Amino acid sequence: MVKHAALPLLGLLLAARPSLPFAPPASPSPHSGATSTTSLHGIRTAARRVADSVLARDRSESDLKSGIAFFYDRSSRLWEDVWGEHMHHGYYVPEDRTDHQQAQVDLIDEVLKWSGADDGEPPRKVVDVGCGIGGSSRHIASKYDGCTARGITLSPYQAQRGNELAAERGLADRASFQVADALDMPFGDGEFDLAWSLESGEHMPDKKKFVGELMRVVRPGGRVIIVTWCHRDLEKGEPSLSRKEERILAKINRAYYLPRWCSVDDYVKILEGEGAENIRREDWSHIIAPFWKAVIKSSLNLKSVAGLIRSGPATIRGAYAMLLMLRGFDKGVIKFGLITATKKESSGIDESAELESPKVATTD
Repeated sequence: MVKHAALPLLGLLLAARPSLPFAPPASPSPHSGATSTTSLHGIRTAARRVADSVLARDRSESDLKSGIAFFYDRSSRLWEDVWGEHMHHGYYVPEDRTDHQQAQVDLIDEVLKWSGADDGEPPRKVVDVGCGIGGSSRHIASKYDGCTARGITLSPYQAQRGNELAAERGLADRASFQVADALDMPFGDGEFDLAWSLESGEHMPDKKKFVGELMRVVRPGGRVIIVTWCHRDLEKGEPSLSRKEERILAKINRAYYLPRWCSVDDYVKILEGEGAENIRREDWSHIIAPFWKAVIKSSLNLKSVAGLIRSGPATIRGAYAMLLMLRGFDKGVIKFGLITATKKESSGIDESAELESPKVATTD
């Protein structure tokens, strides 16, 4: 039996955030007092970051944004070398399948089918929120005739690589990628038929604002699809997760630059507050469960280990956190949630006139 001892050991090297505030030793200068003060500040900042990591404290929103960009700038090339263009889980039906990259493509198609996006008029304009290097965008743009996709990410490397791959495959006119904030998207109201978010919602520090932006940029009648890691739904009367469950999530947050988690039920309530219609949800934890074991196994070869070392501490820490993800899935605290909804169709009736008339309650 192979023991994964190397990954926890490497994880211990990562107690401090990878972008440590140390500078190379400077030669003596007349401003030695200022230099000493700066060095002391750097040491204190590093010590604080070490303490934050050891205690798994929450990061600030600005730290999350810069950390996410840094993490994916450094890790995306390694992921592509080992796993290809799709930076997400796979669809494991049957569960013993070993064609992992095809399983990732199948996940996109199965989510689209499940959501109802394949029914009726196919989407013509899609926004991919948290696009990675654009695998989903390019696949969706190719899947539907006349479809175009716009992808956004916080990582400059991912945006550049996504555009390179689109050009290589003759899709530059149908799939494009840019650096942008999902909480403040640079798109007009109602610009897209489909807002697609595959495993990016977990990075959003303000889930309500995130969902609000997805709803804003889709047209009336358009669809929102959110596929994301969540924590389990709370039982009736249960005020919060257990302390043990919170500790597992907090450690994962430090490694993957995540804010506090929410449940699928929380997403449903936010969508209801946005006036969304046709809300559906499902738990696919069992369908993607074999993925993390496959990823961990793939990291235990010389090519992957060398790539981890070249990519730097942030990527190594992410590799270590895969063990925590696997533990969270096994314990049932981490869920792989699917949520979809549509934006209410415009009625075309003057709202002020509608207010003057009594509404008739209907039931589904």
